[in-house]
Formats: sequence, structure tokens, C-alpha cells
Amino acid sequence: SELIRGFLLSGMPCPSSCPPGLLALMAPGLALMATFSLPSQAGDRRALPVEKPPGVKGRTLILLDVNTKSPVRIISENFLSLQLDPSIIHDGWLDFLRAGLQLRWAPPAVRCGAAAAWRRWDGQKAFSLLGKSGGRAGLAISLFSFPFAVDIVRSDIALDKQKGCKIAQHPDIMLELQREKAAQMHLVLLKEQFSNTYSNLTLTARSLDKLYNFADCSGLHLIFALNALRRNPNNSWNSSNALSLLKYSASKKYNISWELGNEPNNYRTLMGRSVNGSQLGKDYTQLRSLLQLIRTYSRAHLYGPNIGRPRKNVIAFLEGFMKVAGGTVDAVTWQHYYIDGRVAKVTDFLKTRLLDTLSDQIRKIQKVVNTYTPGKKIWLEGVGTTPAGGMNNLSDSFAAGFLWLNTLGLLASQGIDVVVRHSFLDHGHNHLVDQNFNPLPDYWLSLLYKRLIGPKVLAIHVAGLQRKPRPGRVIRDKLRIYAHCTSYHNHNYVRGSITLYIINLHRSRKKIKLAGTLRDKIVHQYLLQPYGKDGLHSKSVQLNGQPLAMVDDGTLPELKPRPLRAGRTLVIPPLTMSFYVVKNVNALACRYR
Repeated sequence: SELIRGFLLSGMPCPSSCPPGLLALMAPGLALMATFSLPSQAGDRRALPVEKPPGVKGRTLILLDVNTKSPVRIISENFLSLQLDPSIIHDGWLDFLRAGLQLRWAPPAVRCGAAAAWRRWDGQKAFSLLGKSGGRAGLAISLFSFPFAVDIVRSDIALDKQKGCKIAQHPDIMLELQREKAAQMHLVLLKEQFSNTYSNLTLTARSLDKLYNFADCSGLHLIFALNALRRNPNNSWNSSNALSLLKYSASKKYNISWELGNEPNNYRTLMGRSVNGSQLGKDYTQLRSLLQLIRTYSRAHLYGPNIGRPRKNVIAFLEGFMKVAGGTVDAVTWQHYYIDGRVAKVTDFLKTRLLDTLSDQIRKIQKVVNTYTPGKKIWLEGVGTTPAGGMNNLSDSFAAGFLWLNTLGLLASQGIDVVVRHSFLDHGHNHLVDQNFNPLPDYWLSLLYKRLIGPKVLAIHVAGLQRKPRPGRVIRDKLRIYAHCTSYHNHNYVRGSITLYIINLHRSRKKIKLAGTLRDKIVHQYLLQPYGKDGLHSKSVQLNGQPLAMVDDGTLPELKPRPLRAGRTLVIPPLTMSFYVVKNVNALACRYR
């Protein structure tokens, strides 16, 4: 439970009515969420002859074993992160975010061992949060195109400190008025996206104080992305505004990590002139020099370049950057959105070709990074269905979960250290909660992931997964299986337990028999299915047949597993996502951190 607490809370602008439990689940465990296993493509796949019951199609028995001796990957405990839309500066959610900062703290049993989280605020409307278990949390802000106003230096930060970070209470009428204001802002933002013209936004010192106070009171670490669009006549970065912000933050002794800009490969579209990778590398080197001149930030972390989808020109941009500044950044960052167009249908989320596009991009990024700085950490610092806020009744539906869980699995299995989900709450449809702060399907999925999944990724061995492909035809896996050590922070399971994560994209149920070290062990099942008549379009979820919903504004439901007797075959229903905790395996890879 400690893992889960930080995931939601750390990233959520929330009124006083916002459920504390809802936030609490998510804060500490953000990073733990992404600990998945190697794709099921690995391993032996001998077809096993199995007798099929009459009238049942495609129930081929699958034999599954896991290598429990040593992990194949160990990812960051901050693996899973969130974004929160910075439009809250425009639409007024910032004050509600401050009001809800205490809601992150759940009851002592949940709070115990609280995880840290990182957040990032960028000028393309992204505010992200990573959970880090067992440490101080973190918050990151990126002002990709926002100037910083230094003329407003007085704020209510001292008053907030005197209050001891208490929750401000807002009448229900204020929340209703805020929702109306946010709805109007939603239309403005959509217009800006379609016209590709964005209004300026100035982050005042007062707003920065509120944000930092929120992070500090919530136990988070702030990562701030500075404005990279301010340019000198020779196209070099004009750091004067950034220096003002750095000095102001240092005067307040704010503990912050830094970035510079967002999707620099698209600067021509935004400001009419481009910045190449080499120039941005020089800009990062300049920023590192500025940080070293300020004692407070002489050892601060620096991340970048946060490029867009790695097409040919973007790869060339990254190569230019790495040549100049590969050793300057602490992690290399990029973004991925699956669907470019604004039109899609629910069956798109079931296409394995779409799910697999990320794997190719990971390899491209890793090739460049390992060429110039072998072993450098890589972050996917922005991921969603589309870059334009998602699609209504699709990006926020049960079907989108297939894409999200597979993303976590691929990234973890291929060694990506951190992933930033777009987003927790915004004006679009990629979010985890709606405007009433009701959890959407991906929220419940993320919550379970954080509670059950640890950072150690295990190799799996599968037999009977699929038939041999026809000549000239590629058969892609519709049954995706990952394995991790169970989270150390989940005290319901002893160390040495293993958690399987399974996506079944088939329209028939599949049967899995656990073998080897997993044979004859008691298993706890967490099966997620859509709830209601809308099917895959549903925005509600059932766990083991029981609908998931907040008990009240401050209480999460109990996420009860379904115990399966030792040796029982796992039956995976069609078009579902599920977690299986194999208890008391005493796996050598999972006994110690």
C-alpha cells in the first residue's frame, strides 16, 4: 500500500472533496508500477497436445515457467510516472492542487514507507510525477515556452508553512464554478491545438511557490524544465530569464532538478526557426555551467533532450545532441505517442502491430545512446495514445489499457529506467481520472501494478503459445506475459513471491499451466474486465467480477484477490488484463532488494 499512495496524489490537482485514499494509492508506488517481465516471445514454444472440450475454440494449453535465479533487468523504483496538465495555471486548478496536497497522506498503515515521486511540468501542457519508494518524492516542472516573472516575488509560501501544509477547504459551489471554467479552457486549448498557435503563459514567482510548496508538503522532488525558446540573434539560448529563476529558487533553497525545453525537434513549428541537436547540446552545456555557479544547484540533476518520436530526422537530432552533451545529462529522454491521427476505433487498441511500434523506437534510441554514452539511463518522458489529448470514449476506455500495460511491459523488459504517463488529469482524454476525480480504467490498472510489481524483471519460458506461422506470414503474439518479483512493499506477500502480468488480446480464453518452480503453488488472481453494457468502451472496471468504485470521497475499495488452489490451471478470459501473484516461490532473484 505504501507504493500506491504516492502515485495518484503526487500528481493530482484536487479539491477538498477529492478522495484522500484515491490520491494515497498512487503516490509512493509510481515507479514500482513498471516492473514487468520479458515479452513472451522469448523462450521455447513447443505445441502441447491438449484435448479440447466440445464447443470451446482456441483453448490451447500453455506451459509457463519463470527463471527465478536472477533478474534479467532491474529498473528504477521510480519507473512509473504521471503527467498533470499545466493548463491548471490558466484554468485555476492550481489552487485546488494546493488544497488537495494533504490528501496524499493516507492512514498510517498506507503511509508507512511512503515512496518518493518526481513531477515534470512542461510547456506542452505536461506535468509528470514519478514515484520513488523508500525515499523523498519528487516533482518536475518544465516551462518549455513560459517566461518567468521575477517582479512578483512576494507570495503566501510563509503562510502555507505556518499552516503546516493543512488542507484548505473549498465549498462545493467553488468546485462547480471551477469545473465550468476548466470546460471553457478546454475549448480554448483545443482551438490552439488545431490552429497550432499557442498563447503565452507566464509562471509567476507566486505560482512557483505554490507548486514547490505542494511538492515539498507532499514529500516530492521537483524537476523543472526551463524555457528553451528564448533565443539570441545567433540562435544560441538566451539564459537571462532562466538565471533569474535559478537565483530566485536558490534564494528560497528549493531542491530542484532541471531540464531545458520540450520536443526541440519541433521548434521550427513553434517559433519559426529550428534548433539542431548540436546547438541544443551547447545550450545544455551552458545550463550545466550556470547550475555549477549556483551553490544550491552545483550538483543538481539535469535531464534531456526530450525529443519527439525517433524518426530519421529526430535520430539525427539526437546524435548531434549526444556528441556535444551526452555526458552532461543524467538521463536521455524522449516521447512516444501511438496514434498520429485524431480518428480511431476501439479495435485499433487490439492490433499487435500498433502495440509493437514502441519496441522498434526503443531500439533506435538505445542504439544512439549506447554509441556515445554506453550505459546512460533512458527515460520515456511522455507517452499516450495521441499527442493531442487523446480520443473521447477511446483513450479513457477499458480498451486503452491494453496499450498502457503493454507499454509498461515492453519498457521494463528492454531496460528503460523511467516512463512518464500522459497524463493524470488534463483537458483531453488520456487521463487517469475524470473531471470529477473518478478513477478511470487505467487508474485501477496502474494502482494494481504499483501494489504488486517490483523493479526486478524475470525471464519467462513458454511452450505451446502459438502455432507455426504460415509461409510468408508473421504471427504476432496476442497473449503477452510478463513476470516480476512481487513488490517488496506489499506486506501481504513474503519476499520471494513472483507476480505474472498477462494481456489476452484473443477473442477466446486461454489456459496456462504453471511449471517448474511455479508448479503446485497457491496463486492470487487479480482479473480486470470491463464493467457495464459498453464493453471495451466502458469507463468502469470490475476486479474478479466485482465493480471497482470509490467507497466514498475518501475511501478506496479493498482490492481483494481471488485465491486459486495450488496446481490449478489459470484460465484467462478473452480480451482481459490480469495479475497473478504466485506465493511462496522463494525465488532467489526476489529474496533481496
